Amino acid sequence: MKTRWFTAAASVVLLSAGAAGIAAPVSATPTGGDSANVSGVDRSRALVQLAGDPITTSAKTKPAQGRKIDWAGQNVRSYRAQLSAQRNEFKRWLRVNAPKAKVTGEFDISLNAISLELNGTSLDVLRQSPLAVRVEYQGLYSPTVGEDPDLSIISAEEAWVSSGGSANAGAGIRVGVVDAGIDQTHSCFSDAGYPDVPELGDAALTNNKVIVARVFYNRAKSSQLTAEAIGDHGTHVAGTIACNFQTPATVDGVTIPYGISGVAPKALLGNYNVFPGDVASARSEDILNALDAAVVDGMDVINMSLGGGSHGIQDLLTMAVDNIDRAGIVVAVSAGNSGPGYDTVGSPGMAARALTAGASTVPHFVGAALTVVPGATYAIASGDFAVVPAPLTATLAVVLGGTAGTGTLNTACAPLTAGSLTGKIAVISRGACSFSAKILAAQNAGAVAAIVVNNVAGDPTAMGNDGTANQPTIPAYMVSLSARTPLIASIATAVGTISSTLAYQLTRSVDIMAGFSSQGPTDVDRRVKPDVVAPGVNVLSSVPNSYCDPGVECFAFFSGTSMASPHLAGSAAVVIQQHPDWTAAQVRSAIVNTADEGVLKSYRDGTTVVTDPNIVGAGRENLLSAVNAAVLLDPVSVSFGRIPSGAGQTRSATITVTNTTGNLLTAAIDGDASKFATTAIPAGETVTITVTGTSAKGQLAGKYWATLRISDGSGEVAHAVLFYEV
Repeated sequence: MKTRWFTAAASVVLLSAGAAGIAAPVSATPTGGDSANVSGVDRSRALVQLAGDPITTSAKTKPAQGRKIDWAGQNVRSYRAQLSAQRNEFKRWLRVNAPKAKVTGEFDISLNAISLELNGTSLDVLRQSPLAVRVEYQGLYSPTVGEDPDLSIISAEEAWVSSGGSANAGAGIRVGVVDAGIDQTHSCFSDAGYPDVPELGDAALTNNKVIVARVFYNRAKSSQLTAEAIGDHGTHVAGTIACNFQTPATVDGVTIPYGISGVAPKALLGNYNVFPGDVASARSEDILNALDAAVVDGMDVINMSLGGGSHGIQDLLTMAVDNIDRAGIVVAVSAGNSGPGYDTVGSPGMAARALTAGASTVPHFVGAALTVVPGATYAIASGDFAVVPAPLTATLAVVLGGTAGTGTLNTACAPLTAGSLTGKIAVISRGACSFSAKILAAQNAGAVAAIVVNNVAGDPTAMGNDGTANQPTIPAYMVSLSARTPLIASIATAVGTISSTLAYQLTRSVDIMAGFSSQGPTDVDRRVKPDVVAPGVNVLSSVPNSYCDPGVECFAFFSGTSMASPHLAGSAAVVIQQHPDWTAAQVRSAIVNTADEGVLKSYRDGTTVVTDPNIVGAGRENLLSAVNAAVLLDPVSVSFGRIPSGAGQTRSATITVTNTTGNLLTAAIDGDASKFATTAIPAGETVTITVTGTSAKGQLAGKYWATLRISDGSGEVAHAVLFYEV
């Protein structure tokens, strides 16, 4: 059966048909050991959205294109007073109708809202207020954990040329990091050579590079918590965004053979700590307060490498992200680490106007060597667990069966037979439980060391512990999936030697999609997410110096979409610096719609090219293409949602297309070239293109997509995904 597809036109709908791609379902394969989103809601607290626009979107206060909000202006002050009076009226209503509810926060920038401690008050009671537009429980959000190969993958250094090279890339652009704090004492954030600027918040935690340090936690004062970077996540994220150019680095005593650099090495940073001390999850109100502070402080870009469940709704935090984008500030967000599998993108990555990041591999790590006799030598990655102090030689015990099934490697997520591994090096599989749990199981069975075989393609990764009190003490390493078959084949005779020497390993495992990377489409409106993919596996960046020996600058390899999002945030800073007149939507488009297609490969085998936009978005980002973007689109992709099977419906949407060049551009839809119908986009002009998706009657259920392609006389300059489901 022929599937009618999309048409494009400037003022009328032209007739063109293209071939539809049907996305095969992705079956879930555990990627145990990765830090995943901790999703949930806090049913003791709520957010109440009140009638009326917030400052970022009100017609009275919304900034003109290319400008920021005038906080000292009469319009803003007057409207702010109006919103304050409205909130006071709502609080009076609460005292009469919901006296147990306690107001914990008030918002007027990204949302017109109030946060509450419910104390037994139901949401239905709050919904009865004539001032309440929407009421929901607060979400709980957690970090989505994770030569410069990173920079070469996205062509960053080439993109810096137009702004004066590494000495100026990102200069003057302010990036807010809503995370676990930034260690401003780290050499990545030395302010030597930076001009004096006003420093905001806790002056003991700022300098002329990290110019803001604020903490956002409801009980911060009573708990004596500050914006200090106690956790390592925020400092790692900040280093990816703006570590000073070519900062020398060592990992586990191994000198990295190049200097570390952020994507925007001269950018300024804001520390908005929503995970202070040992706080592991942040409520919606903490994050909203941090976002609003970042807006007021004048941030040009905000990064949120955090996430929670979407709960089947477009929640208020995602609405806040959309409003901040409309106010001219790009918000980069991690898609989440809940993949593989569709429908796993969480909040706030599901926000329509977020710049949402999926994760792919960086081809490097620091590790030792496992030599197998008879056999071969394999590079193995160290992590949070012990390493051998001297070369260790022992019989390899390849553990088969268990929950993984007969003839396959055991994941060691259940206790192993006591004494079965005495004096041996256990070979077990990644997946299904934490690294700590499986290594401890091997240790309890008598193993003297453990080799965990990766269950996804690409390099081994640095294994993190799960934070529980009872951690294994034996040395443990990861080896790549490619070693699994030969190791199983050696089960009867192999003796292995683990070297005590660590070395930097540069490999060929580039542009492989992370199995953990969350996939779209989004809940309810079924939009394409992530928007674009960036490096997020084995990303090397800074961590607080407190994590290393005194006097040693601290760096580590992390994996997660948390590590991909700051690549996009740094990229946005570089694009803004070179195009200060572009809107936030146009900056997002430059990064998304110029991404490289056809380069991302499946985590299953490391070779099959992945084209499903619900996995890869528009492709893997290319910063050089982004700063040279010839055309800017809004929105960056189009979804027609779910079309009922057999309905034979046609749905249309519009895309605003701005030609930034002096050349005539044309737009067309993927498909049979003989049926292309093109739309002209004159030099320097903005046109509206109507795209239409038609589902044939009786069309099979599935996911369908095509691509809007925009070209000049020499080739394609941009592309956008068009998507629907049946």
